[in-house]
Amino acid sequence: MVEVRLENLKKYFDKGRVKAVDGVNLTIKDGEFLVLLGPSGCGKTTTLRMIAGLETPTGGKIWFGERDVTYLPPKDRNISMVFQSYAVWPHMTVYDNIAFPLKIKKYPKDEIDKRVKWAAELLQIEELLDRYPAQLSGGQRQRVAVARAIVVEPDVLLMDEPLSNLDAKLRVAMRAEIKKLQTKLKVTTIYVTHDQVEAMTMGNRIAVMNKGKLLQVGPPTEVYLKPNSIFVATFIGAPEMNLLEVSVKEKDDSIILEGEGFEIPLSRDFKELLERYIDKTVVFGIRPEHMTIEGISSLEHVKRSTTIEGTVDFIEALGTDTIVHANIGSGQIIKVKLPGHIPLEVGSKVKIVIDLDNIHVFDKDTEKAII
Repeated sequence: MVEVRLENLKKYFDKGRVKAVDGVNLTIKDGEFLVLLGPSGCGKTTTLRMIAGLETPTGGKIWFGERDVTYLPPKDRNISMVFQSYAVWPHMTVYDNIAFPLKIKKYPKDEIDKRVKWAAELLQIEELLDRYPAQLSGGQRQRVAVARAIVVEPDVLLMDEPLSNLDAKLRVAMRAEIKKLQTKLKVTTIYVTHDQVEAMTMGNRIAVMNKGKLLQVGPPTEVYLKPNSIFVATFIGAPEMNLLEVSVKEKDDSIILEGEGFEIPLSRDFKELLERYIDKTVVFGIRPEHMTIEGISSLEHVKRSTTIEGTVDFIEALGTDTIVHANIGSGQIIKVKLPGHIPLEVGSKVKIVIDLDNIHVFDKDTEKAII
């Protein structure tokens, strides 16, 4: 196990016109489970492939501990990789699939047998060792791929969207199993996904990427509650964060966020943060679960709140939760997430309670967080 360090890592294609990875600086701690999260085409898989040695960087350095591996071939990096497509060989039994990397490295036969059985037991596939991939389910084939990856006890385990081909129920089960396995093995793991739920539930830290840039790195809760940009705020969270353009106004030594048909008064301690934005337009953000509807449910442990009026436009009854879409004026819709089944009707007038300790304000031009 090692610490992985990326220094100003770049990968350009098409003679530099396409910047797939554009100056990424990131340290993955020894034994950490780090998730690279972002939409398709953001550069996360290219970053992973450079760490694996499958792509040559245009610039920058890759370090495994104190070893510069930037231009080393994959076989000299002591890494293992699990692909989206499983990549198990159909003509080999499960046993031979798992044993293959050990045979390539010329391990003794008894050591190979010992390691294959160890990996199979960890992944709970001991009874499948004599079968062929065609006789396995998708989930079983993925377990074989993971077993083959860990059998060599790599310094770094790389996973490229390994669960995306599984059905929803199996994905949930495999998420938990992979996380428990990594915790047990304590192997430095870099996991690529576009699925925010996977990122939030599996990673010790999340690194959010977009357009080749690394936007924010931190523990899941921190990235969720304190996004540093509009992109991060809206990419993580379902339903996504509500965003409304508002004007910053000063009134009686306090600050008011003034929108079309509504006002959000803020306490005096917000003034210093927003002083240079007075009489300018900013973007106000609030997550659906950081609001409620007066008389329907309450927000627990809320110290500061305010209310705005709205009209119920649409109701999503999800069983455990209800998402209320409310029109707050000039056709602006805000989503409120409430627990359980809510006895509301479309057209009802409601008062929406906003938790002021969980609001976000972003600069309209840079899209960076102010609050």
